[in-house]
Amino acid sequence: MVFHMKTTLNISNVVMAQLKQEAALQGRTMSELVEGALRALLNTSEVAEDLPPLPQFSTGGARVNVANREALYEIMER
Repeated sequence: MVFHMKTTLNISNVVMAQLKQEAALQGRTMSELVEGALRALLNTSEVAEDLPPLPQFSTGGARVNVANREALYEIMER
């Protein structure tokens, strides 16, 4: 059984207008949108999913030792 509680919130006129517009666009009630947003905020304690490893590329190795200024200039002039 689901219980609903009525409450009063102070929401700025600008945010309320945006909420009404978004509810109309989505065909949902303002209460549904607010409850969904609150649930999303409060459920942030879930463990973030692991990201896949970044791809690795072969660059073919260094063409010059960057510590050797003369060799670096020579390669850059080509």
